[in-house]
Amino acid sequence: MHVFIAPLALMVERYTGYPPHLMNAIGHPVIWFGKLIDFLETRVDRRERTTQQRRDAGIISMTILLGGVVLVALLVQQLTRQIPQGWLLEMLLATPFFAQKELGRAVRTVAEALDISLDAGRAEVSQIVGRDADQLDEAEVSRAAIETLAESTSDGIVAPWFWLVLFGLPGIVAYKAINTADSMIGHLNDRYRDFGWAAAKLDDVVNWIPARLSTMLITAACFIVPHASPGKAWATAGRDASGHASPNSGWPEAAFAGALGFSLGGPRSYDGNTVELPRMGSGKHELRGSDILRALQLYRATLNILLGLSLAIALLMLSATG
Repeated sequence: MHVFIAPLALMVERYTGYPPHLMNAIGHPVIWFGKLIDFLETRVDRRERTTQQRRDAGIISMTILLGGVVLVALLVQQLTRQIPQGWLLEMLLATPFFAQKELGRAVRTVAEALDISLDAGRAEVSQIVGRDADQLDEAEVSRAAIETLAESTSDGIVAPWFWLVLFGLPGIVAYKAINTADSMIGHLNDRYRDFGWAAAKLDDVVNWIPARLSTMLITAACFIVPHASPGKAWATAGRDASGHASPNSGWPEAAFAGALGFSLGGPRSYDGNTVELPRMGSGKHELRGSDILRALQLYRATLNILLGLSLAIALLMLSATG
């Protein structure tokens, strides 16, 4: 029954999310990873060191992080597989590493807030993006929410699933540790450019296949979403994804843009500094809260396609073993 861990984890997390009482009692695994990353940074990173020394410190930190979390995950997996129905416990332990329910809730909240006021929309979108939100207009708030939804469909859902299917609990734990490290230290600023180099490069590697798989899933989802274009989703991703600063993020963003007839990307501000990013898609650029709801419809359909794929893989694996 271990073959059904991935599809069941997807189903359980999609409808239950991470229980608030657990969050209050013990926090979230990602928070634990973050504390370990903070601890390692304060112990091994020194500003007075050379570029190579700081890069080496980052490599050592990532080795310790991954070695530690994978070892724990392997031990837990071995224990669960020695007890009756332990696969159910393993499945439950995998669910916190998905973000289906919380991602959908957070993005929908932005659309609902825009119905109240622009300031409310800005306040909500600031919870899910790193860009400066206090001066965004409605179109910029809407684009920010949709871009986050698209990118996180890949690195918050498809990528964890991919590594869970391949390597079980250690795979999904290792992926989430890398992704957490990248979000914390994988930045091109003076503080993290060298120390976070290993985290950023590893994140690029582990998201390469999932980003392109996400594009395929989004394209397939267009067939069951009214007024979504699978042809434009695929074509736009192939045309515009390579223009993104990230080797991976552009794929799901461009697919969403093409599917829904949007134009995403463009300039945005981080800590008062304007950054020019390429456009994804050539459709409507002046988006509104109702367009966020359209994107959420495509998001839910993509989750359904992923679940169907996961079940199909599980059944094939089951038939192959017996």
